[in-house]
Amino acid sequence: MPKFDCVKNYLFKSKRIGFRKWNDSDRLPFSEMNSDPAVMEFFPALLSPEESDNFYNRIQDHFREFGFGLYAVDILGSSTFVGYVGFQKTRFDASFTPCFEIGWRLAPLVWGKGIATEAGLRCLDYGFFELELKKICSFTAVANTRAQRVIEKIGMSKIGEFEHPKLEEENWLRKHVLYNIERPTFN
Repeated sequence: MPKFDCVKNYLFKSKRIGFRKWNDSDRLPFSEMNSDPAVMEFFPALLSPEESDNFYNRIQDHFREFGFGLYAVDILGSSTFVGYVGFQKTRFDASFTPCFEIGWRLAPLVWGKGIATEAGLRCLDYGFFELELKKICSFTAVANTRAQRVIEKIGMSKIGEFEHPKLEEENWLRKHVLYNIERPTFN
């Protein structure tokens, strides 16, 4: 059987990253990533294989509903799945919702190499000029300073802080920082 060549299936690319829709073969590495304590440090809990599959299914539902979403990403030339980068519609009520959020979850093997920044910039470009989104937000726990640095590197402006309504009051991750960017300000 010939090896699957996902290069032909990229929806868009950056210099080092291919963005594509998900394949069933992504389920296992996605589940492994979602159960990695380092990857999930600033999330409320590790995901079980069943919870990871449910998340995978929600990603597929988002693509069906909106035509775009959290893209599976590979390192070009290797076809190695390294996580996701893309957009999702917020599913909670807050002063800034509804909105489309840019987000990412990447495997540790690509950390510290500028992959999140490169992917975030390319996604913003795609979101504004191909999907014609007018405004994109991003948010993360106040404690997640690594993500905040990436968000700032891709040109997003800090709007303020909020209490994440899906997290309980005593949860140390409840306090979040909110960023956004509008198409006219994106270069």
